[in-house]
Order: sequence, then structure tokens, then C-alpha cells
Amino acid sequence: MPAAQQTIPNDDADQTLDEFAAALAWHDGDAEATIRTLLADCKHLREQLALAEISMSLGFTRGWRPCRGPAAPVVESASASG
Repeated sequence: MPAAQQTIPNDDADQTLDEFAAALAWHDGDAEATIRTLLADCKHLREQLALAEISMSLGFTRGWRPCRGPAAPVVESASASG
């Protein structure tokens, strides 16, 4: 396989921090606006999930039901020192 086609696996913590930085940058560093936007997005997605759950039959999903709890534990931020 050529070197250009090889992929380097991303570290999940680095990716999470990059996503956090991107969300914060989108709001020009305003943490409150970032949190409000993320909470609104979460609410919207939960509503969409509820609609999808209602409209799908158990046969279609083979008995699977979505989980309403958090998908993964919260990643704590890196220390500010350094």
C-alpha cells in the first residue's frame, strides 16, 4: 500500500479536544454560547430519535431500541499547565 493511502489512527482524546476547540472557535471563544448551541443540538437530536423510534417497527430493528443514556463517558479536559 502506498504511503499516501496509509492512515494513521487518531487518538480519541485528541479528536475530542479538536472538536471542543472547533465548537468554541465557532462561537468566537464564548463558552456559554457554545454550551447553549450544543444543548439545543442535543435536544433536537433526542426529538428526532424519538420520532424515529415511534415510526420503526420491532421487526425492522430486530428488537433493538435506542439507549437514552449517554453514549460514552465525558472526557475531562487536559490540564491547563504547560
